[in-house]
Amino acid sequence: MVKEILLPDLGEGIDGADVSEVVVSVGDTVSKDDTLLVLESDKASMEIPAEDAGVIKEILVSSGDSLETGALLMKVEVSKNEPLKSSNQQQTLKEELKEVLLPDLGEGIDGADVSEVVVSVGDTVSKDDTLLVLESDKASMEIPAEDAGVIKEILVSPGDSLETGALLMRVGVKTSSSKPPLEDEPAFVKQEVDQENIEIAKQEFVQEKSISSAGGLFASPGVRRLARELEIDLSVIKGTGRKGRITKQDLHSYIRMRMSSGSTVSHPKKEIDFSKWGEIEKQKLTKINKITASRLQSAWQEIPHVTQYDDADITELDVFRKNLKTSGAEKGIKVTFLPFLLRAVSIVLKEMPRFNSSLDHDTENLIIKKYINIGVAVDTPAGLVVPSIRDVNSKTIFQLSKELMDISTRAKEKKLKPDELTGSTFTISSLGGIGGTRFSPIVNPPEVAILGVSKSKWSPVYYKETHSFEPRYLLPFCVSYDHRVIDGAAGASFTTRLANVLSNKKHFED
Repeated sequence: MVKEILLPDLGEGIDGADVSEVVVSVGDTVSKDDTLLVLESDKASMEIPAEDAGVIKEILVSSGDSLETGALLMKVEVSKNEPLKSSNQQQTLKEELKEVLLPDLGEGIDGADVSEVVVSVGDTVSKDDTLLVLESDKASMEIPAEDAGVIKEILVSPGDSLETGALLMRVGVKTSSSKPPLEDEPAFVKQEVDQENIEIAKQEFVQEKSISSAGGLFASPGVRRLARELEIDLSVIKGTGRKGRITKQDLHSYIRMRMSSGSTVSHPKKEIDFSKWGEIEKQKLTKINKITASRLQSAWQEIPHVTQYDDADITELDVFRKNLKTSGAEKGIKVTFLPFLLRAVSIVLKEMPRFNSSLDHDTENLIIKKYINIGVAVDTPAGLVVPSIRDVNSKTIFQLSKELMDISTRAKEKKLKPDELTGSTFTISSLGGIGGTRFSPIVNPPEVAILGVSKSKWSPVYYKETHSFEPRYLLPFCVSYDHRVIDGAAGASFTTRLANVLSNKKHFED
């Protein structure tokens, strides 16, 4: 009989792979577990083995082909008969051991640290019960159970640093299986994938076990590929992964170190005993604190910053806001000034799309985004996070107010989803509720501009027409921008236009 060889499920978050090498030819005789072809993804290389002994009848892929899960690879003639199954099979329940892997956490998030393991071996869990809590450089998140079952094995501990695809635990779940048909029942042949081989392939894919040709260097194919593109010798990088494996974070750290080698910013070169001058308290930085610091330093060093300052007369707008505040309270919605800022910025971004763009990876092209997603900096006990408000230009003041209330609450409770922290095209950092007169925010790459807002205040404004001063409610603000993309004239035009929009309440009458 002729058996079809399909590309198996390669694990959570891995939808396919590229054909690196076809090892066999049509007419070859193969034994069980002989290698048929070699695949490579952005995570690892793996071999697809023969599930049965037989003869290669047809090969349907070639080197360089990009394949998705379930793709037909080749056809093999085998002599072994597969179990027969009838159309009226009886179903019974059996326990299957299911692996729980670290899923893809979203764009730009390669992994996370284990903050808390909620369950223990032997615990019975229901679907969507929390298994463990992770903390990434952007937020904390819970990993839920995909199925009801019993915890059989836990393979991680608090403090472990994990990458996407890492094996977290094994759960025994109840699945339906079929009893063998009676001899007098009509039977139909069905090809089954060798589950053992799938699991082996899955483990090889996830573990990123590839070893570079430079004897003794452990690195995944994705890391080695990136190193080749950047012409970086991996032998000069010290790996921090298991058994000295060079991770993507190690490579990025090395790149940042080289780029900042001429900088005067540095940490103390040796341990200093500050206690000899008085009482001290040592506080451990959170993951968010450390990563935020690293990213801000990198952004400050890589981006030529320019900051443009201005004031907006929001006297009439504040009166309008207070009126809306009353009607919003009746709906259970708190109307602050931030939704008005979001609306105003979205108007100006639509008129001046260069501020709603990003440079591509080689800084050769400018990517103009047709959507407007604005990140809002939220101060939490764990550190600063920047959730993204999607499609700001299509939402009313009340809709924005309600969304801000929800997202701010969940940010402080560490309940934000990973995709809520990505995709921003512009950022607003508001210190108006705290105080201060001016500050210069740092651009959040890959964005090219950020708005900084300080506390509003009443100030006398001189009117030449009447030769008199009038009290006006002024909002001090500034825009920091990437000078590679935006010049000074455009920066001044942006702040001037934003001030004009904020001074006219008609832009906010939904």
